Amino acid sequence: MPRPPRLSPDDVATALDALPSWSGDADGIRRTVQLPTFREAVDAIVAIADVAEEMDHHPDVDLRWRTLHLSLVSHSAGGVTELDLELARRIDALLPD
Repeated sequence: MPRPPRLSPDDVATALDALPSWSGDADGIRRTVQLPTFREAVDAIVAIADVAEEMDHHPDVDLRWRTLHLSLVSHSAGGVTELDLELARRIDALLPD
């Protein structure tokens, strides 16, 4: 199945308007989440991993004590695609502000 194409900078900017917890540009989008405890941060990674596996699209995750730094980019497309935006929406559903 073909992967979606890289989105234009304007398309990514428009999409980020609907994803206020995320920042970035057509080269990648990012979100930082602080959880109450280290264990809850680890549990959040497991929940994100389940969604990522289901989508066959995986974020870069950096855990620093109880803070998650999440980065999304479709390396095969050289930038942000609709897959990244959908994964961001699903992460937001798991980790609302």
